[in-house]
Amino acid sequence: MNAMSCSHCLAHGRRDFLRWGGAAVAALGSGLFVSAAQAVVMSKAKRDAMSPDEILALMKKGNQRFRQGRRDSRDFLAQQRMTAKGQYPAAVLLTCIDSRAPAETIMDLGIGDIFNSRIAGNVANEDILGSMEFACKVAGAKVVLVMGHTACGAIKGAIDNVELGNLTGLLAKIKPAVKATDYSGARTAANYEFVDAVARTNVALTMVDIRSRSTLLRELESDGAVKIAGAMYDLQSGAVDFFP
Repeated sequence: MNAMSCSHCLAHGRRDFLRWGGAAVAALGSGLFVSAAQAVVMSKAKRDAMSPDEILALMKKGNQRFRQGRRDSRDFLAQQRMTAKGQYPAAVLLTCIDSRAPAETIMDLGIGDIFNSRIAGNVANEDILGSMEFACKVAGAKVVLVMGHTACGAIKGAIDNVELGNLTGLLAKIKPAVKATDYSGARTAANYEFVDAVARTNVALTMVDIRSRSTLLRELESDGAVKIAGAMYDLQSGAVDFFP
């Protein structure tokens, strides 16, 4: 084969590569990549096929991945596009506003996986209860998870009887947990062991509050359609401790 023939073959091969490569990129952009991303978006079929315990198990596995530094690779833009016309969250969470405890991140969740209500001290009020009822009865969520965290500023404020504008009324909702916490050491906000004990008690009392104030959620749980659970997130270790 002469040099001219070799040059012709190389040029022809280059044109074929560019043509087919461009077609592949166009195919990915027009749907193949989105379809792949769709597999990791929470669909109605996937959510409805899982039990509340299986959904909690997925959250636990997600937190394990987070702690090990091997979170799933996600295309959030693709997830945003796939969920734009509908959502099928598997759970509704009540968590604190603390910037260090974002539930979706620490449990390695994607767009559309959960509803997340955030309020200082993760306490329930009528608006949050109504949101939870919508999430479960209307939207089909199967888990109600109340998650507190260590070194919580709202808990410290309740222990110290802080009074500050509208925060005063919010902290009043946490004070029953301070009183109910059985602890023999220093019962001060400077004692982080006590703070964390109160935070855990606060989660447990909030779960009781949800059941007592929402007939709808209580009945869904009694029927086995929904599970109300609690959790504590450790800011130091990154671990989420789930409990009934």
